[in-house]
This record gives sequence, C-alpha cells and structure tokens, in this order.
Amino acid sequence: MFDFTRSPLRKLGLTAAALALSASAALAQDVRIGAMREGSSWYVFAATLEQMIEPILGKNSVEVIARGGGVANPMVVQNGKAEIALSNVATAVWAANGGDAYQGMTAPDIRALVGDLNDVYIGVIARDAFLDKRGTKDLKEILQSDEPVRVLMKPVGSSAVPAAEMIFASLGTSSEKIKANGGDIIQVGAGQIADQIRNGNADLYVDTMIKGHPTITEVALTADVSFLDLPQEAQDILSENGLKIGTYGPWFEGQESETIGANLGTVLIANAGLDEETAYQITRTIIENADALKASHGAWANFDPIEAMKPENIGVPLHPGAERYYREAGLM
Repeated sequence: MFDFTRSPLRKLGLTAAALALSASAALAQDVRIGAMREGSSWYVFAATLEQMIEPILGKNSVEVIARGGGVANPMVVQNGKAEIALSNVATAVWAANGGDAYQGMTAPDIRALVGDLNDVYIGVIARDAFLDKRGTKDLKEILQSDEPVRVLMKPVGSSAVPAAEMIFASLGTSSEKIKANGGDIIQVGAGQIADQIRNGNADLYVDTMIKGHPTITEVALTADVSFLDLPQEAQDILSENGLKIGTYGPWFEGQESETIGANLGTVLIANAGLDEETAYQITRTIIENADALKASHGAWANFDPIEAMKPENIGVPLHPGAERYYREAGLM
C-alpha cells in the first residue's frame, strides 16, 4: 500500500474530502477491487484508487485483491468475489460473449465504469542467440518452420495465453503441434520468467507489453533479446477477436524502434449489482483525479478521460451509475 503522507497522492486528500461532502450519506457498500499481484501496474492502480475512494465510501470499506488478471477478473466480478476489477477490454468482451477462453462460462453481469485506462499490447520477444541460429527475425517464418521452438508464457489466467493460441492458429500451428514437433510450451509465474530467458531455456516469450512492466524490463536488461513484429496473419485474427492493432515502444532495452503488437486495452468493470451511487462516485473520482492517477505509474500516463466512456474503449455496456456521471459531466 502507499504511504499517504509520503506519496505524491497526498494531494488527493483535499480532493477526496471535497468529493466526500457531496457523496450520498447512504453509501455503505464495501468494495473489493480485483487487480493483480503486488508490484504490477494494475496493483498500483487499485491501491491508488483505494486511497481515492475510501474517504468517500467510508473507513475500511475498500480492499484490494492482489491476484487475478486479464482473463480471470471478469469472472471474479461476475461471481461476486469483487465488486469492481481491472480487465482487458478484449477479455471483458470474450467473457460477456462466452468466448473460447472461458470454456463455456459467460459473464452477462459485468458493466464498465472507466475505459481507455492504459494500453496493454500482446507482443513477442526472442533471444538474440536463437534468432542468430535461425537467421531470421520473422515470427511467421519461425513458427512455420520444421525446426523446434520453445515458447515461454505465463500460466492459464493471463491474457497472453489465449492471445498466443490465436497467433499460433493464424500461422497454422498450435501448442500441441509445437510440442509434437520437438518444441515446448513453458508456462511459469512472472518471477521465474527472466531466469528462463537468461538461462537459455526458452526461445520465444509471449506476454503483455506495458510501459514500465517489471518483468519485461528485467528480461530486456539482463538478457540479449529482440522484440518481434506480429505477422499480418496474426494481426488479422487478433483484430477479429477484439484487439486493436498498433505499435508499442520503444520502451525497453534492446527495443530499437516501435514494434507491431495487438492492444488488449484496459477497462475498470463492475458487477451490475453494484449500487448506482457507488458506481457514480467511483467513476467521478477517477475522472476528476485523472492527473493523480497518471502520476502513480508510467503505465497510466496516457489516460484521457475524454475517451473513457467510448464503446470501443469499454467493450461492455456502461453501468448506470457511470453513465449518469458521464452525462452530468457533459462527456456523453
């Protein structure tokens, strides 16, 4: 958690207090915020939001859940294990529609509060020694070759896993085919990824590329790697599944120029059962304290409140409380 007296967020005290005076005295619903592990940009966002909204909702009324992820969090909200959570825009759409990543489960009760929070690109990194051996930096050529390849990614629950399967499928392969060809799919927690790359245990690494991402930063600083563009076939299938094709960086050591990736987007979602006034106050607090949010972590630096409610940036319907705020603020 942040030390409110030492953090730049101490300036939020007066703003939050002013908002509290105008909030309904009836606000009593506790709020759990689904995020990710401590140290991640999503955890920083959730901890920042906790300090913003707790003076409004009441002492000890807000809790950050330091687990979950882009795929898991829509179901965390749907199942009532958190009232609000960070989600990727694409995974929110997959969950609402019962996409393949959710194996028949659906999340019809998730609603959006604030979208366009930050860019989360699916990207691919390769060890330079592997690229030198193959004589190419073309991901299509690498994955369509008969030569074995070892692909590293996080465990199931990360948005990178279904995205990686889409990339494989677009190039005529799959995790099963990669293994059958003598390669491997290695899935480990974030804390083990840099060691796997440094020790030469993997050739390619698929993950979410976020500015300031601690794991990607460590990998790029401690190993010789290159960032690979997504082939056109991969761009097409990812676009069909709700991701926006674009470029990211250069953000990391060894990333010499912009790299083509696919943006999952980030949206704060809520359960439809969250009371309207609480949803209104959470939305209001984020929009009216956008500068403090952006200052909390580099990943949030480009957040633009004007874009926060646009359909392409939220993926699922707005919560009525959020919609009321945007209309009253003249943003809709």
